[in-house]
Amino acid sequence: MPEFVDRIYIVNDASSDKTPEIISELARSDKRIIIINHSTRSGAGSASISGLKQALLENIDLVATMDGDGQMFPSLLSRFLDPIIMGKADCSKGSRLSQLEDKREMPTFRLFGNIMLTYLTRMASGYWHISDPQNGYMAISQETLRKIDLDNIDSGFAFENDILVKLNVVSARVVNIPHPAIYRGQTSKIAYPSFILQTSWILLKDFAWRLSKKYLFKKQPIS
Repeated sequence: MPEFVDRIYIVNDASSDKTPEIISELARSDKRIIIINHSTRSGAGSASISGLKQALLENIDLVATMDGDGQMFPSLLSRFLDPIIMGKADCSKGSRLSQLEDKREMPTFRLFGNIMLTYLTRMASGYWHISDPQNGYMAISQETLRKIDLDNIDSGFAFENDILVKLNVVSARVVNIPHPAIYRGQTSKIAYPSFILQTSWILLKDFAWRLSKKYLFKKQPIS
């Protein structure tokens, strides 16, 4: 993790392997590490939400999320932070679909599912330029993060899709950050057919919610 990072929140979502021992050892050698333990398995989105909430409690100016599967290199973190620091974005989102050479590294079925969910998420969120919505590599400013109700975001694998809808409602500027797809023979725990159906239903509700918030029941300025 780059030296400019002030805090490293590692969320243990009730892991049944040696995760607690490993991260405890890491925390002894790196004082930036704060361990957040879930007593019961809560879901991938819930883990991200716990980390984001802790960052808000500590008034961290810029917060980044990375999945623990080794596919997101900390060495690329400055790519995500720079647009926000320069005032060009409020949130930056990783994309493995923006460049052809990155797409080639993604398994065919996962690529198909990701492209399908990209178009559904674009419709639901209103961010027509965003790709690879399942990507958990993200950076966001504290100011923007405080505008979002973190308790109202999906706590499962649809977290990344759902938060984009919430970001649009608060008029956040979101940019794509291209980066490689790294798999090394890994298999996903996501059952994609059922996941796509479940996420599509969430996005349909999100689409209706966004329209109602931004257009039907928009607060009018007091003259």
